[in-house]
Amino acid sequence: MTAFKFFEYVLLAIAGLLPIMNPFSTAPLLIALTAGMSPEERARQTLLGCLYAFAILATFLVAGRFIISFFGISLPGIRIAGGLLISTLGFRMVFPAAAVKGESVAAKTDIAFSPIAMPSLAGPGSISVVLATSAQIPGDRIVLGNIIVLVGIGVATLIAWLVLRGSFFLVRFLGPSGIDALTRIFGFLLICIGVQFVLIGASDFFLPLFQAGK
Repeated sequence: MTAFKFFEYVLLAIAGLLPIMNPFSTAPLLIALTAGMSPEERARQTLLGCLYAFAILATFLVAGRFIISFFGISLPGIRIAGGLLISTLGFRMVFPAAAVKGESVAAKTDIAFSPIAMPSLAGPGSISVVLATSAQIPGDRIVLGNIIVLVGIGVATLIAWLVLRGSFFLVRFLGPSGIDALTRIFGFLLICIGVQFVLIGASDFFLPLFQAGK
């Protein structure tokens, strides 16, 4: 695999993960949950949340291959299913449900694993992106494919950490309207990525059948 292809797949993993991890939408939640914490504890919870998210996605990346083999799921099926789920979540981001007024978040001492890591950063959508992205790597390069996706997960998690670390300044600067706009932009990008996964999966499934019928 050439260096260009390597970085192309890494960028694919990052482009698929960042919109659905959407640290911008997690920032207000982080601020609400860490309001009574010291700056040191706030930084610790943010770092732990991102580390937990990386560990969760890396675990599903490795175990996902065995799940696919055990259940006999085809790669085109993974691509299409992942694409549909990603697109659905993207539509929810573009057209969010109305928030319930007076809704409050209960104070918790340790919020790094839940809700910051899961389900905010490493929820079902992020897991499906990891599985769908790993399915894009040629089957004879499983080890290299896992390394590529791991690099993508690492970079996406690092970006999420940087955003969350600066969230207290970012949210004040952008305000609710700015955060909402970014969430909708990420949602649109997510829909595009999901549709592309579906098209690739459908092409991989139907093209051999079409060629065989000639």
